[in-house]
Amino acid sequence: MSIFSLFKPKAKPQAAAVLEINNSFSSFTGSAFNSPAARAAVDTIARHCAKLTAHSDSRPLETLLTESPNPYMSCYDLLYRVAAAYFINNNAFVLIERGGGGVSALYPLNPSSTEFQQGADGALYVLMRFADGREVLFPYSDIIHLRRHYFNHELTGADNSPLYGLLDVADTLQQGVQAATKNAVNLKGVLRFTSLVNPAQLKAEKEQFIADYFNTANAGGIAATDQRFDFQPVANAPYAVPADTINAVDNAIFRYIGVNPRIVTGQYDENEFSAFYESLVEPLALQMSLEFSRKCGADIKFTSERLEFSSAATKIKLLHEAAPLGLMTLNEARRLLALPPVPDGDRRLQSLNYVNSAQADKYQLESEVQANESAQL
Repeated sequence: MSIFSLFKPKAKPQAAAVLEINNSFSSFTGSAFNSPAARAAVDTIARHCAKLTAHSDSRPLETLLTESPNPYMSCYDLLYRVAAAYFINNNAFVLIERGGGGVSALYPLNPSSTEFQQGADGALYVLMRFADGREVLFPYSDIIHLRRHYFNHELTGADNSPLYGLLDVADTLQQGVQAATKNAVNLKGVLRFTSLVNPAQLKAEKEQFIADYFNTANAGGIAATDQRFDFQPVANAPYAVPADTINAVDNAIFRYIGVNPRIVTGQYDENEFSAFYESLVEPLALQMSLEFSRKCGADIKFTSERLEFSSAATKIKLLHEAAPLGLMTLNEARRLLALPPVPDGDRRLQSLNYVNSAQADKYQLESEVQANESAQL
């Protein structure tokens, strides 16, 4: 059963006399998510975005966002789908279900097209059409809408049309590799008959020979003939797509999406991951924080424990520098080292080598008095 059956389509609002806002959005029906390079890039970004942690001044809302935003998925699933739709369609939608005086559930939506309508009541509605043919009308106030490449339209992000050509090239190269592989194992040659044969029989014999030996079942690549004809194989040198060409197209797709190929392959160091976080994950986290807060009516922040991805040397250096200043509690330091919390770990330790700034002048004045007294003696 589709989760959308839980929501009854709302009555279509009476159209206003003058419709000043009229945007439409259609998701890309091509092979964006079917392209290996594009899917790998989007999956990488979505997996890291799904590890973001929600914080809110509303305890019920924070629990909803960190445990189970709806009966069908975890918070990880919600954030993954939001991030994937954001980078595939440049538009991501989340439905807010309200109840009990607050937000009761959040559902990520993946419409095939949307149409924004302004009703006579002045409110903005969005008509969503889904792949199964269902049409549902939602108040825009109940939709969390995240946009990427937000420039050309008033309400929606631009499409990924600059990417379509790259996806077509990548698909052509992939088909070329498949064709070259099949041609390499196929048997090719000339069937020469040793006696005169009428055209009809010649064609029939050729077709039978092809059916018997020119197929994937002939894994050995061997044909058997009798004295009626000779088979003379033809040298087959299939064109092999250069690996550099494939890599160049894949890297062009990665650049468009904005992810480093080393991030996709998991070969990054902490500096590369920091750049990836600041350029892709953090902007989306900020956008989600603002839009979730605006539509849910409570302050919400999505953050990531970036130091978890740092090297052991960086973590130890940080503890060595930050702990003496009292910047971290014992449990915060233990969490950084992937250690469990301890009962008395919420206290802070500070080195006696540092003085409170409010006491610095007093300490300096007392030192000057003592120095003057010593001089008089």
